[in-house]
Order: sequence, then structure tokens, then C-alpha cells
Amino acid sequence: MNQAVVVTWSESEQAIARSAFQKAYERAVAQLTAAVQAQAASLSTVESVWALHDFLSIERHTMEGRFDFRLEGILFVFASLVKENLLQLQELDGLDAEKLAKVAAMSRF
Repeated sequence: MNQAVVVTWSESEQAIARSAFQKAYERAVAQLTAAVQAQAASLSTVESVWALHDFLSIERHTMEGRFDFRLEGILFVFASLVKENLLQLQELDGLDAEKLAKVAAMSRF
């Protein structure tokens, strides 16, 4: 029988994780804002308006799924954010070495 490994988080690790998560979120919002501004600047037809709407709907779904701060899955989130260049491993300095190693390993795939 497989048992899940429980990962414990100190208060300082939780603060580091929350701060890194927030920085990555702000970067994602800045990227999205820039993309929307570029698309909005070139709106010329109703089809382009609907295309922008579709883009925003997809991005909202993606952002809501990507930015889920629950400690039980946050290492996977961090690995994904590192892969997407929204987070740097150094921003997680202060986390337990094992947690950092897991994020680093998962972000390489």
C-alpha cells in the first residue's frame, strides 16, 4: 500500500513560498497585460474583438489553474513556474534543501 509523504513547512518557509508565488503571479499578470494591450491596439474588426475575448477566456482559465497556492502541491506549481520563466530558483532560497532539489529536478522536464 502506497502512503503519501507529508511535506512539512515551517512558518519561514511558508513566507518564502508565498512571496515567491506572489512575484511569479505579478510577472504573469504583467505579461498578460502587455499581450492584451498589443492585441487591443490592433483591433479593427468584430472578429478581432471576439478573438481577444477568446484569448482572455483561455488566459483566465490558465491563470486560475496555474496559480493555486496550496502547500500540498506547491512544489509542482513552483516547478511549472520555473519552466515558464515566471520564477527563478534563487527566489526560493531559504526553503529546505530537499524541497529546492525537488523543484529543480521537476523544472528540468
